[in-house]
Amino acid sequence: MTIDSKVQHVLSRALDTGKASREDILALLSVPADSPESYALMAAAKQLSGQSCSGQAEIHAQFALNLAPCPMNCMYCSFASANKIFTESAKLTPEEAVASALLLERAGANAVYMMTTADYPFGELLEMGREVKKNLSPTMPMIANTGDKTPGEAVKLKDAGFDGVYHALRLGEGNVTRIAPEKRLKSMRAFQDAGLVLGTCVEPVGPEHSNEELADMILLTASLAPAFSGAARRISIPGTELAEKHGMITELRMAQIVAVTRLATPLPVRGNCTHEPCVVGAAAGANLFWAEIGANPRDTREKTEEGRGFTVEKCRQLFWEAELGVLSGPSVYFQA
Repeated sequence: MTIDSKVQHVLSRALDTGKASREDILALLSVPADSPESYALMAAAKQLSGQSCSGQAEIHAQFALNLAPCPMNCMYCSFASANKIFTESAKLTPEEAVASALLLERAGANAVYMMTTADYPFGELLEMGREVKKNLSPTMPMIANTGDKTPGEAVKLKDAGFDGVYHALRLGEGNVTRIAPEKRLKSMRAFQDAGLVLGTCVEPVGPEHSNEELADMILLTASLAPAFSGAARRISIPGTELAEKHGMITELRMAQIVAVTRLATPLPVRGNCTHEPCVVGAAAGANLFWAEIGANPRDTREKTEEGRGFTVEKCRQLFWEAELGVLSGPSVYFQA
């Protein structure tokens, strides 16, 4: 198999130095997903990911505190009011939240995430966090996946027991969402300043996103010194405008972008995620998958475990298929 000399040079430099320039990133994103160059790229990224995590991938698990039509109207999301997928609201009780968290911990998750819609009452999130934290093992990382927050609110999240947050500046932010990009970035800085460890991602990737857009976002996420970066494709919500206008990229193209993200992200960033979990993603350098229960912004079922959601055990099996081990115990990605 002959590899283009320019691509081979870029891969060799990335493996030797752990760095990739914007020009390098564009060169790697520009090769066909089904090409010798792309497969060489994936192999190189898997090698780097194995080094970054000592061959031990992680499975993080998320449950939703609520299900509700959301006024932020992120057009790729099943919660968006405009998409009219979910029209009624429901919330977990503290007892149900604790039960969900313990279910995921006992299944072997390395971190437990609590997700809310953007307008979920902040005081209730703090209450839920304190209650869940009391019941989790002391070393189990508890992560918030919620809306933008002020510096003061970020400190309160930390005080309530959250160890980190998942927060991303999404592709198309401000155009396909009602959220200003600057607001997302301010929240990320506020979370980190409060002592919360940040996880992020290049997402949600669709066919309409150019290599230049992807390169800029890859470099941005790398610059944040997060617990993990990575890339995830947009899952089409049936009947929505984005689904009908653009559709989805393939898992193979997604794997290529995941691999480029790993090569362009400094090795001290241990995690490289993709979603939804797949063997080709793990073979291309993803060392972080998510299991999910409850509401899911990529699903039209109220309980994603009955739809698109993956269990911890299924994620573990997919990593095994890609010949990756899985960490036992609390996440090392979210160590401060």
